[in-house]
Amino acid sequence: MVSMTEKTTRASATREAILITAERLFAEHGVFAVSNRQISEAAGQGNNAAVGYHFGTKADLVRAIAKRHAAETERLRVPMVAAVAGSRDVRDWVSCMVRPSTRHLEELGSPTWFARFGAQVMTDPGLRRIMVEESLTSPSLQRIVDGLHGCLPHLPAEVRAERADMARQLMVHMLAERERALAEGTPTPRASWHDAATGMVDALTGLWLAPVTNPEEEKES
Repeated sequence: MVSMTEKTTRASATREAILITAERLFAEHGVFAVSNRQISEAAGQGNNAAVGYHFGTKADLVRAIAKRHAAETERLRVPMVAAVAGSRDVRDWVSCMVRPSTRHLEELGSPTWFARFGAQVMTDPGLRRIMVEESLTSPSLQRIVDGLHGCLPHLPAEVRAERADMARQLMVHMLAERERALAEGTPTPRASWHDAATGMVDALTGLWLAPVTNPEEEKES
């Protein structure tokens, strides 16, 4: 007779297999191009309803994947944010935004799929909300936003919002592009995730510090 402990262990192993498989398939093909049946089969589950049984809807599965990675990224981000507390250097805060993600991907080993998964999810309006809730609303990330704003008090609110969108897009898609290249064995501009992070920090620091054109001056020119 199977004990309750054994059942719990099996269920945990099944959930883990489904999460890993779904993340890979979503990253490679897109969330809505992959069925729960395909995920179950690829995860080695004889029951095609395994995904629904363990996670519910596809949105619930996406949330579970995002939540797992968000927890690990937060673990890395918290000490970085604490180390630059009170800084008035934009680069310090940008580094805290970029390096936890690249370090997490580096720690996962190779290949990884989470960066491409994130890029797929962020392009869908409904699923994007899940990714934002799980990945972009942490207390440490809010401290980074506050730190950046404290360094740039002269930026109009609409410019801050615009540049935050630009920064997010650059990060999401550059991480996904590097991950794709590594998975395919094609050349990358930087040799390591650490060096790739340095390049992104340079670019995003420049973005935040870029001059703001006065609309009236633009009209006159």
